[in-house]
Amino acid sequence: MSSVVRYTFLAILALGLTACASKPDEVLPEERYYENARSAMRSGNFNEAERNLNALETYYPFGRYAEQAQLDLIYARYQNLDLEGARSAADRFLRLNPQSEHADYAIYLRGIAAYNLDISLAQRYFGVDATARDLGMQRQAFRDFNELLTRYPNSEYAADARQRMIAIRNRMAALELHAARYYIKREAYIAANNRARFVVENYPSAPVAEEALRIMAETFLILDLQEAAQDAIQLLATNFPDSAAFDRNQKFQASLIQPQRRSLLSVVTFGLFGN
Repeated sequence: MSSVVRYTFLAILALGLTACASKPDEVLPEERYYENARSAMRSGNFNEAERNLNALETYYPFGRYAEQAQLDLIYARYQNLDLEGARSAADRFLRLNPQSEHADYAIYLRGIAAYNLDISLAQRYFGVDATARDLGMQRQAFRDFNELLTRYPNSEYAADARQRMIAIRNRMAALELHAARYYIKREAYIAANNRARFVVENYPSAPVAEEALRIMAETFLILDLQEAAQDAIQLLATNFPDSAAFDRNQKFQASLIQPQRRSLLSVVTFGLFGN
């Protein structure tokens, strides 16, 4: 075989292989995609479910299974830990089906996805404190759950959404108190007092409310604001009469804050310089 013939044969073979490689997948009937997706979801194979649901949306965007496929896609992405994708799918479903009887479910899953976006594997398995980091997506989840309760107060998902909203508020309060503790370590008592007061005013039922009141009282005492300190102590006694801040005679004992002797340079630079 001459070199010209050989190269021509190889070129034809390469073109044939390229054509085979680029041959589009066979388009299945709409019902087959839907049945494949449902079967995959029942068996826990959410990657396969998502593949079939995406195909169903691509080839039959206005078919008989379109709305249910869009709804299932939210759940499949959530189960695949594609939480941003789940939120995007929920937004698309609500945009295309604003009057759907399943809109409450889409809003709920959108909120659940945001709720879990701030809970990483590091937090779950390595004990990283979720209250020590920004809770931007928690706030978004709170808005989603609030929308659910406002629009669909009788939804079957309302009770769980309400409990998650309480949990989010508690996390927000704990984040504020975490900041207050940080400022205490830096002897930035005005900033610490502001954070603690924010907790008392905005999250009075949070588990950290008692500690927030104690920080308010002690920082007021350090700042020599006696009247404000007594108001905080009275509020603490009214709401938490069994607080460890009181001795057996119900006298307030400051114990959370131990001021250190530090140089002026250390104080004004929040401990970055000086002793």
